[in-house]
Amino acid sequence: MEKNPEFSDLLRLIDERSSAFRAAVAAAPGPDVPVTTCPGWTLLDLVKHLGGGDRFWAAIVAAGPADGPPEEAVAARAALEVPQEREELQTWLAASTQLLLDALREAGPDSGCWTWWPASQSPRTAGGVARHRVQETSVHTYDAQLAGGAPQPLPDEVALDGVEEFLFTVCATPSAWPHRPTAFDFHATEGRSWRLTVDGDGARVTRVPAATATAGASVRGTAGELVLYLYDRVPADTLQLDGDAGLLDLLRAWEPEEK
Repeated sequence: MEKNPEFSDLLRLIDERSSAFRAAVAAAPGPDVPVTTCPGWTLLDLVKHLGGGDRFWAAIVAAGPADGPPEEAVAARAALEVPQEREELQTWLAASTQLLLDALREAGPDSGCWTWWPASQSPRTAGGVARHRVQETSVHTYDAQLAGGAPQPLPDEVALDGVEEFLFTVCATPSAWPHRPTAFDFHATEGRSWRLTVDGDGARVTRVPAATATAGASVRGTAGELVLYLYDRVPADTLQLDGDAGLLDLLRAWEPEEK
């Protein structure tokens, strides 16, 4: 069974994807270009979201275990202003990423901190934050590239971990599934597969052999396509669907209660 990326790999990937994001912003026609995958947003809105997110999570990681994010970090994000000039904007984005990387390195992978996923299968640690920020940065890099007219596939190293990271962080929960128990399989053509089982005990994720019998519904595509599908960047009909496609609609509409 394949191992998850090491902490050092996660930091490297955050740095690499952040550089790719800055390159996409620099290549775009301008900051007011619409980001079609983030309805209502311009590229400048996306820049503010990702750069502000880096700064926000840097403060959270540095604060250590807590019941919520630092009040000053919340206030700073609400009042955030970003430079309008291209060169200054690039400098600000690079500094934002560096703040996050410095905080993660200083904390180390096992250091606890607040996260918005209290009851998932992802740890509430700096390592968990790093793993999620790789995906956040990668998907928004795709958004920025698409806005500039030159979208690129997610790197294999990012995408192969991204399917599991999404399922562990966003889908896994102890909240009861309100419908008939079932399972969802996600098969990456690169050879990895995951099963999301949902029932009265909640939702949990396991890695499974690619030859596992069909679940209630299954989705097959490259790992990159699966990640973009899970993040609502591409429609379901761009992948191979088997089983009851209506179950996928139920899964997307499900809003588990926090526990």
